[in-house]
Order: sequence, then C-alpha cells, then structure tokens
Amino acid sequence: MTDLKTAAAALSPLDLGALLFFVVAWTGYALSVGRLRGRMVSLSQIMNRQRETWARQMIQRDNRVVDTTINASLQNGTAFFASTSLIALGGVLTLSRSGDDVLNLFGALALGGAATRLTWEIKVAGLAVVFVYAFFKFTWAYRLFNYGSILIGAVPPKGSGADEVAMLRAARRAAAMNIAAGHQFARGQRAFLFALAYLGWFVSPYLLMLSTTAAVLVMWRRQFASEIRSALLEEDEVLKESVR
Repeated sequence: MTDLKTAAAALSPLDLGALLFFVVAWTGYALSVGRLRGRMVSLSQIMNRQRETWARQMIQRDNRVVDTTINASLQNGTAFFASTSLIALGGVLTLSRSGDDVLNLFGALALGGAATRLTWEIKVAGLAVVFVYAFFKFTWAYRLFNYGSILIGAVPPKGSGADEVAMLRAARRAAAMNIAAGHQFARGQRAFLFALAYLGWFVSPYLLMLSTTAAVLVMWRRQFASEIRSALLEEDEVLKESVR
C-alpha cells in the first residue's frame, strides 16, 4: 500500500488525469465494439456472422481441407503476434535499464516535462503491463483456435448418416469457438495499438491524451466507417431482402 501511495504521489495530477483518460478511452472503445447494434454494428461483429456462415457451409463439404487451412492460418497469425509480444516486452525491460540516458533526452524536448527516475520506472512498468496483457490474450486465442480445429474435426461429414440437427449443432460449436478466439485476438491487437498511444506519455501527458485520441479515432474509423464494413453491411442487407 505504501509503494502505491508513493507511486501515486510521484505522478502529477496532469499525469494521473492523462492515465485515467487512457484507461477510460480503452475501456469505452472495447465496450462499443462489442455491444453496439443495428446500423452501428462493428466490423468485428459483422465478421462474426461470416464465421457462422463459414461453419454452416462447412457441413456441406465432404473435404475439410479448406476449413482446416483457414483455421491454421488464423492460428499461425496469432502465434506471430504472441511472439512479437515477448519481443516487445524484452525491449521494454531493456528500456527500464537505460532510464538516465532517456530522461536526459526527453528533458531536452520542448514538450518534455520534469521527470524523475521513479516516474520513468512507473511509466515503463505500465507499458510492460500492456504487453503482458497482449501476450496472454494472444496465447489464449492460439489455444482457442487449437480447440476450434478439434471442433471442426468433430463436425460429422456430409453423408455420414448423422441427422441435420446434430450437424448444425456441431457447426455452431465450432463457430462459437472461432468467434471466442477472434475476440481474444482482437483484444491483443487492440493492446498493441494502445501501446503505441501509451508511448506518448514518455514525452508528455498532453501527448498521451493526443495519441490516445488519435488511436481511438483510427480504430473507430476501421470498425465503424471503413469501406469494407460498408460493403459487408450492404451485402447483409441484400441477403436479408433476398430471404424475404
């Protein structure tokens, strides 16, 4: 408790406000991506529908090579980001050992405020926490994709004699696992992007708020205002009309 009080006292009110802004922006964006509905549905949610469509199409195929290849590519991408998280974490730990040199560098910048060794270590520790969080998300996503490959194999093949209800149920399980893995992967990638925004804090709390705002705007545009989202959403509407 004493260490927490000391750490909090080392940060200025402006630093604490900027850090709070960072946390609130991250949390608020994550909630909006997962919970908005209707015309404000996110690209991630639209792609979740496509994952369900993929699972339904899978039960119509005798050969599952395409399905296992898609799942393997998703899993390999997750493994790459998990490895990158460890490399980034190693870089952060190295950064913590060169605090004096970096403090002199940032102190000479126009936007750089007064910084101490303690505040530097607090900021480096925060960045390390972000990359540790990302690593755990990516490794869990990798594990879920692994489970997903097992569930793909458990879907009864066409012509096996299994009834359609059982096949659909198995396909839904595979889709649900893939969607869950996608959620974890997206959270890990989001942590990477917010880690870039977090770097602004090493220069100035004002730059942290500015970089956080820029990161949220870029991600928001991709999720809610990108051309690919509009195309997929329009396709969904066309399919709904054709069903009617």
